[in-house]
Amino acid sequence: MSAQVFDPRPCDLGEGPLWHPLRATLYWFDITGKRMLARGPDGAREWPFDEMHSAAGWIDAEHLLLASETGLWHFALADGRRRKLCDLAADNPRLRSNDGRADPQGGFWIGTMGKAAEPGAGAIWRWYRGELRRLFSGITITNAICFAPDGRFAHFADTAEARVMKVALDAEGWPSAEPQLFLDLAPEGLNPDGAVVDAAGLLWIAQWGAGRIAAYGPDGALVRTVPVAAPHASCPAFGGDGLDSLFCTTALQGMTADARASWPLAGQTFVQHGVARGQAEHRVILP
Repeated sequence: MSAQVFDPRPCDLGEGPLWHPLRATLYWFDITGKRMLARGPDGAREWPFDEMHSAAGWIDAEHLLLASETGLWHFALADGRRRKLCDLAADNPRLRSNDGRADPQGGFWIGTMGKAAEPGAGAIWRWYRGELRRLFSGITITNAICFAPDGRFAHFADTAEARVMKVALDAEGWPSAEPQLFLDLAPEGLNPDGAVVDAAGLLWIAQWGAGRIAAYGPDGALVRTVPVAAPHASCPAFGGDGLDSLFCTTALQGMTADARASWPLAGQTFVQHGVARGQAEHRVILP
C-alpha cells in the first residue's frame, strides 16, 4: 500500500522532516527553495530564509535548532528570529548543510556536502553542549544520520557510494570505534538517502530514484518497503499519535518535464499510518 499525501506543497528538494513531540507538528525543509515548512494543529506554515537550511532538532516547545549552509542556529517559532550558535562551513561558499538529526545524548549530528556534490567535499559533524567537532570527512553526499534506540550506535551514509555505515558510540554519544559497513546497496543500484531507526531497531531508509522507503533489520536483511508516489524519496520520520505514522519528504530536483508529468505528486510530502512504531525525536540540549 502506497503512502498518501500529507502536504501538497511541492518542494524542489524536500528534506529533514522532524516531528516535534510537544507541538504535534511536522517540520521539514525545501533546501534549494530556502524555506522551512510545517503542518500541525495550527495548519500549514512556512518560513522563508536568505540561505539554504536542511535539518532541525527541537530544543523546547518554542525553539528549534536549525542547520544552514553557514551555521547552526537557535530559532524562535513565534517570530522567526535566529541566533547563531556556531559557524558551519561558513568560510567555504561551495558547501552547504544536508542531512542531520539529534542524538539520544542531546547532541546534534549534521552533514555538509558540496553544493555541486563535489567528490569527497563533505563531512559529518557533531554539536554537543556548545562544542562542534568533525567526526568523519571525505564524504560526497552525507545522509542517513540516525541512532539506535539505546544510543549505542549511529548510522550514516554516503549516497554517492551507496553505502550505509554503522559506528559504535560511547556514553556521551561520541564515536568509540571506526565505522563498519552495514549496507552496500550499490549492487542493487539503490541510492540511500535520509533514514531513521524505529523503536524495534529497524532502519527505515528513503531510496532516491526508487520511489520508496525500505526497512532493514539489524542483520542488514530487507524486511519491507513502503512505496511513495514520487521517484525521489528523500527522508523519513516517525510521528503522529503513538508515533506510528511514517512521513517522507520527496524532491523534484533532477526530474525532466516528462518525468514530472508522469509523477504529478513528486516533491510533495507523504505519510503512511500504522507501519511501525518510531522513536520520539530526541531533544537538543543547550549548554
